Amino acid sequence: MPTKIVAVKEVPLASLVIGKGQVRVRDVGKDIDELASSIRKLGQLEPIVVCPAKERGKFEILTGQRRYLACKQLKKETIWACVLDHEVDEIEAKVISVTENLVRRDLNRKDLIDACTVLYRKYLSIKDVAEETGLPYPKVALYVKYDRLDAPLKKMVDNNEVDLKAALRAQDAASVSGKFNAEEAVVLAKELSKMSGAQQARIVQRREEEPHTDVSEIIEAAKTGEKITQIVVTIGGGLHQALKQYAKDEDTTVDDAAGSLIEEALTGKGYSRGE
Repeated sequence: MPTKIVAVKEVPLASLVIGKGQVRVRDVGKDIDELASSIRKLGQLEPIVVCPAKERGKFEILTGQRRYLACKQLKKETIWACVLDHEVDEIEAKVISVTENLVRRDLNRKDLIDACTVLYRKYLSIKDVAEETGLPYPKVALYVKYDRLDAPLKKMVDNNEVDLKAALRAQDAASVSGKFNAEEAVVLAKELSKMSGAQQARIVQRREEEPHTDVSEIIEAAKTGEKITQIVVTIGGGLHQALKQYAKDEDTTVDDAAGSLIEEALTGKGYSRGE
C-alpha cells in the first residue's frame, strides 16, 4: 500500500524510536557536531520522516536519523517530522531510507551493500532493487554479489582492505581449478586491489587459461610483462558523458572503463589479445 503523509508537525523526541529499516548503520555519528551546529544557527531545514510504531504513542524514524541525533545533542524537546499514515514493514522502511539518503549524502558503501542484499533476498530481482532504490543497475548487480564471498574476503571488504570488485575477481580466479583455494583468494584480492581494472581482468583470464601455474608467477607477469600502450581517442560530448557515467556505475576510472569496453568489443568481434 502506498505511503501518504498525513501531517507535518513537531513530534516529541521522547516519542521517537530508530527503526530497524534504517539503511545507515555505519558512520551514523560522523559530523553530528557540525550538523548540530547548523541546526542551532539555521534551524531544522528539512523534517524527518516517521510512521506509527508498534508501541502505542510512539513513532518510528524512517529517514533523518542524524537530524534526530543532532537535535537530541542540542537537548531539544521536539523535532519537525512528516508523519506517514500507516506503519511500514522493515523492507519498505529500508527502501524509503535508501532513497532519501541517496539524495542527501553518500552512504557508507557497506551500508548500501547490506541494503541491496536485504532487498534482493526479498525481490529476487536486481531490476526490482534498482527500480526501488534508484541505484544504477550495474551497481546493484555488483553489490548483491557480496553475499557469495568467502568469509575472509567479506572481512577484507568490510575493513576497506580491498574493494568488492577485486574480492569477487579474486574468488573467481581462486576457483578455476574446480576447488576453491581460500589462501590464494586472499593473496589475489590484496594484489588485485592495487591494480587497474585492465590488469585485474588479465590476471583472471590468465588464471583461467593456466589453472595450475603458481599464482605468484601470474601476478608478477601482470605487473611486469605486458606492455601498456596509451592512445588518444576523440569522442563527442554525449559519448564522453556516457563513458563517465559508465565508469561511475562500474566504480572505476574513465581510462579503465574505456579500456575494458574496447577489449570486450574486440574480443566479441573475434580479435583476441596479441592478434
